[in-house]
Amino acid sequence: MAQDALPNIVLILADNLGWGELGCYNGGLVRGAPTPRIDALAAEGLKFLNFNVESDCVPTRSALMTGRMPIRTGALQSVPAGLPQGLIPWEITLAQLLSARGYATGIYGKWHLGDREGRYPKDRGFDEWYGIPRTTNESMFTSTPGYDPAVVGLPYVMEGRKGEPARNLEVYDLEMRRRIDGELIARTGDFMRRQVTAKRRFFAYVPLTQMHFPTLPHRDFAGRTGAGDFADSMVEMDYRVGQVLDELQALGVAENTLFFFGSDNGPEFRRPWRGTAGMWRGTYHTSMEGSLRVPFIARWPGKIAPGRVSNEIIHITDLFPTLARVTGAAVPQDRPIDGVDQLDFILGRQEKSNREGFVFYIKQEMRAAKWRDWKMHMVWEPEPNTGPIHLETPWIFNVTRDPKEETEVGTEYNWVRAPFRRMIDAFQASLKQHPPIPPGAPDDYVPAGR
Repeated sequence: MAQDALPNIVLILADNLGWGELGCYNGGLVRGAPTPRIDALAAEGLKFLNFNVESDCVPTRSALMTGRMPIRTGALQSVPAGLPQGLIPWEITLAQLLSARGYATGIYGKWHLGDREGRYPKDRGFDEWYGIPRTTNESMFTSTPGYDPAVVGLPYVMEGRKGEPARNLEVYDLEMRRRIDGELIARTGDFMRRQVTAKRRFFAYVPLTQMHFPTLPHRDFAGRTGAGDFADSMVEMDYRVGQVLDELQALGVAENTLFFFGSDNGPEFRRPWRGTAGMWRGTYHTSMEGSLRVPFIARWPGKIAPGRVSNEIIHITDLFPTLARVTGAAVPQDRPIDGVDQLDFILGRQEKSNREGFVFYIKQEMRAAKWRDWKMHMVWEPEPNTGPIHLETPWIFNVTRDPKEETEVGTEYNWVRAPFRRMIDAFQASLKQHPPIPPGAPDDYVPAGR
């Protein structure tokens, strides 16, 4: 694509938003929370019914930023402050690819891929950042009896710019937890306005904090629905997405902006903030379909036909090579990239996705694999922390006929094991050829043979 025709890119990523929450995914009013702006967005573009992510916050964000399965990058799970975590500098991020193509890059929200100098977003391809380095539940620290900041430091909302040290702005407490998404959207709008004035293409990555626990709405939305904090927070999230859409329209750039909205993983499982995956079973931190499938919508006026709905398999890693092609960026050739280019599918030039399946890890253990309409579980744990059962003979389910994964059909459909085994063997052979980066690897770590 010619440089002067490159689109702006906006990616809003909700936190722990289940497949069944939004109106356009059979939630909305059913959940006590109408979502008219996101529902309208879905009608204006492509709504994915089979968009797949990783088990929780860190691995999904790692997969998004690198196009690589988290087992390769070592960014496998949330880690408390002060311990090694995130992506090592050797990894190449999506923001770095787009920055190299002349894009202004900004992130407003939750990073969760490194919480020290050298690993903050402003060190990893983003020109500017405002948000939190780790996770929203840290906002509960200062309200917890016995909390000792001498043992575990105060959590902060932070700010950083490329080439400058990051700095703490405000303690991330429960009151700031209520306010933060409003501030994220205000700063996103300011970023976009500045780039339009400068006539520069931009990538705005907006990882919101809703619907992560504690799920608390802004004071302006508290009591809005009469259905409690969770529903009020849903309505706030819908409003925030609408604010970004309205800003793009006001700036006159909506027609040349590729806009994504989705979630980082399946619904919250902690009560009283538990969400729903709708027809699918499970929450995040499992290998159930409700963990893997999340809402995801793409809009690009004049490029993506409105009103499209697809049940084709897409994986979060696919955004990396797809956006590389959109912007003319070069995908790294010196490492395995697990994502596949889906641009022709997204634009409607082909009916089928370029992906038939994928393997699924939780931390360093392969738990399941998905292929076409089928799911194979090697480890069974449908509810977090109930204890994994390592199956001597993997269980197979047809998730089209059995969305709750209740009827094992491996004996009846034994032939399905063959394509699963080929996919798994190929991935494991790749891991032997390109050994994974160990979790907690230091900044100067370079994989063997690179």
